[in-house]
This record gives sequence, C-alpha cells and structure tokens, in this order.
Amino acid sequence: MRTFYSLNSCNTCQRIHRELDLPSHVEFINIKEEPFTAETLERLKKLSGSYEALFSKRAQLYKKRNLNERQLSEESYKSLLLEHYTFLKRPVLVYDERIFIGNSKSVVADAKKWLDEH
Repeated sequence: MRTFYSLNSCNTCQRIHRELDLPSHVEFINIKEEPFTAETLERLKKLSGSYEALFSKRAQLYKKRNLNERQLSEESYKSLLLEHYTFLKRPVLVYDERIFIGNSKSVVADAKKWLDEH
C-alpha cells in the first residue's frame, strides 16, 4: 500500500505533497471525497498503533463538540474518524509498511528520508 491521504483544500497538505515529491506510484486520496471505510481505518490503526495516533485534536469539530473535556476511548476515536474526515491528523503517508502521520517538521523530514532511501 502506497497512499497519501490528504485534503485537497488544505494548504499544508499541498505544501507537504510538493516537498515530498512523491513518486507516481503513490495513490492520492482526498479524504473529503473518499471517506475511510472501516477496513481502511483498521489498516491505518495497525500501522500507527492506535486510533488516537491518527486523530487530530486540533480539528474544529473537536473543540466545537467540547471533546477536549472528555476522556475518549479508542472506540470513540475510531467512531469519530469514521464519522468525519476532519478528525484525521493529516496528511497521512503510507508507504509499504511505514506510516507517517501529520505535518510536524520531524514527521515530514522522516518521510522524506524514507522516500529517498526507498
């Protein structure tokens, strides 16, 4: 699996996409137009270790729903990720059995290094 999950309207995702200079064999998925299936989310969870690792606590809906005031379980994170694309920490790059989640400089640098080596 070689997939880049992002939001086409996200400037940060677009910048990272350009910076990584992804090979043509990487599939691009706009998460707004192609929501996750339970099966896809389960694969991402296995690679990341948890649903929480995939979850964005910066999402507007997270704050709007006051989810920051609740103790969320893994099942809650899973349900929210399946409910709305905005809860995904993005972008997410899956390259074979490696996953890179989010837009921090260190994650982007790690992804770039991985791609350069493979």
